[in-house]
Amino acid sequence: MTSYLCLIDLKSDARALAFAAALDAWLTLLRDDGRIQEWRLMRRKLNLAGDDFGDFLLEITVQDMAQLDAAFRYLGRADDDSRQRYDRMNQHIARVRYALYRPFPDPERVERLTLV
Repeated sequence: MTSYLCLIDLKSDARALAFAAALDAWLTLLRDDGRIQEWRLMRRKLNLAGDDFGDFLLEITVQDMAQLDAAFRYLGRADDDSRQRYDRMNQHIARVRYALYRPFPDPERVERLTLV
């Protein structure tokens, strides 16, 4: 599994629950269509975070880099429903920072270590 992380800050006039509902509609569509595995949205608690951390943390899990690549290609040529869902979610966002993580040590690395 690979995790695609997004640190998200909303626009000053955005409503957090409206953002969460729009995000749910968009990412549930992607999950149900097999474009991603799972996702979860978390919100910073008690304002405990450094300046570089967003108010929200979105974690999108994909099986591998091929699934992530296919999801991005799908989004590039998405139909009207998918585009509208994305736009309803994206209209709330002021700033996003991205990161890509994988489990460590990964299965390939563990296998190589056992051979040594």
